[in-house]
Amino acid sequence: MTTVAATDIAAVREFNRRYTRVIGVLREGLLDSEYSLTEARILFELANSGTVEVVTLRQTLDLDAGYLSRILASFENAGLVQRNRSDSDGRRQQVRLTARGKEIAAVLDQRSSDEIGYLLNAKPPAARARLVTAMQTIQQILDHPANAAAAPPFVIREPKAGDYGWVIERHARLYTNEYGWDGTYEELIVQIVADYLASHDEQRERAWIAESGGEPVGSIFCVAENDTTARLRLLLVEPTARGLGVGAALVEECLRFATAAGYQEIVLWTNDVLTAARHIYKRAGFELAEESPHHSWGADLIGQTWRRSLTSPEA
Repeated sequence: MTTVAATDIAAVREFNRRYTRVIGVLREGLLDSEYSLTEARILFELANSGTVEVVTLRQTLDLDAGYLSRILASFENAGLVQRNRSDSDGRRQQVRLTARGKEIAAVLDQRSSDEIGYLLNAKPPAARARLVTAMQTIQQILDHPANAAAAPPFVIREPKAGDYGWVIERHARLYTNEYGWDGTYEELIVQIVADYLASHDEQRERAWIAESGGEPVGSIFCVAENDTTARLRLLLVEPTARGLGVGAALVEECLRFATAAGYQEIVLWTNDVLTAARHIYKRAGFELAEESPHHSWGADLIGQTWRRSLTSPEA
């Protein structure tokens, strides 16, 4: 087991502290009610599950049996739930919400939706899209099996019919949704792909698609900058595939090809807001060579040039 950096641990703890404060789960009564976070979550699960065995509820919420039993007894005394023995196994207990319990759960559910709606409404559409994508990424990474062998498989392959159109569409849509870039960014991607298709040298330039479950989930291009330098372009990983090593595998394929093609160096241009991509480049041995501010695609950005030697012992 690898050692986790103290800075990584601190970053996760800081996120937890900030997020729990933002959504108000530390207040004495969740959603301006008399119920704690755990109590509200139990009501939510029961509202969505109907009649459920207590042991299943406990396993779903990962609660101590005694703790859950005390809460359910309190709910029963308040007329919120009804407990009875299972028809199929008398040793097991079932629980369901009463009409009063359903009413309370519905009120809490609506208040929760209203609070999150208020939180999101304060952000522009592009920022909301970035937030949702980031949350989906966090969920996917944390839910991902620790055993790499159990990870959803993906392959790196050459583009097929329709893939170049997919590259254009996904770049345009993702960068608009996540960063608010305007239509001029799509114009740039169209031009890059069109130039590649019109005149690329198969021996010295190549494109790859990452595929999972029969669908494309990533892309990367390697094109000639000059006789000795290759340029990495159009790295993209779908939000649903982030955290699986797709980006690193695409960059590795690009580096392997560029080295075999005889290039001495590889260069790329990116922007500082693309933090995930920059981390991939850094881990692959790229170094930041220069950066400068610019206004493009309707946004103020800081462009960065990264370089990597292909003739070093590590290459």
